Amino acid sequence: MAKRVLVVDDEKLIVKGIRFSLEQDGMEVDCAYDGEEALEAAKQKEYDIVLLDVMLPKLSGFEVCQQIREFSSMPIIMLTAKGDDMDKILGLEYGADDYITKPFNILEVKARIKAIMRRSGKNHTANEENKTVSFGDMKIDCDNRRVYIGGKEVNLTAKEFDLLELLVFNPNKVYSRENLLNIVWGYDYPGDVRTVDVHIRRLREKIENNPSEPKYIHTKWGVGYFFQDQG
Repeated sequence: MAKRVLVVDDEKLIVKGIRFSLEQDGMEVDCAYDGEEALEAAKQKEYDIVLLDVMLPKLSGFEVCQQIREFSSMPIIMLTAKGDDMDKILGLEYGADDYITKPFNILEVKARIKAIMRRSGKNHTANEENKTVSFGDMKIDCDNRRVYIGGKEVNLTAKEFDLLELLVFNPNKVYSRENLLNIVWGYDYPGDVRTVDVHIRRLREKIENNPSEPKYIHTKWGVGYFFQDQG
């Protein structure tokens, strides 16, 4: 089945170029030119990936990203014209999975898309048996990549789930931020370790009763993060 991509940018030439290139690779591409149109498209269809520009009319890319995260964990790559680190970190704060700075090379865009699709595809097919694990009031359905706290589903992004899954299946093993960045985002990822801190904080906000006194994901100061099995 063809992979479905939503490309959102108010510069029509950029959209046209990306669309042409992705369609050459056999992908199904929808386009939107402002924030409201993008949000509507994401509500109508589940995409394998969303390429989302930050500077958009009507709703900003950050607002669109934040609102999509209320109903879906479809992977989102932010396109930002600024090389400013704060923009990148802010994109991740709102639930984006990755970012690319403009001007970009279309080959880089395609490589990032394929890397994210490969990782999510691998996670879906990794286990034949239905793998569900429980810790305290948290239940993780690994096949369907869903997490429940006290019986209620919490909506994790692809990267948040990848982080949680890695830590859960290696309990009490301390991972440095560099390790987590390399394993979850890949060795070719251009971001820095603050990306990991942002995702860990968001993950704690979603799965911990009291994020400042975590029960599951702990910090080993000066070293990294680990998951503590409550037994």
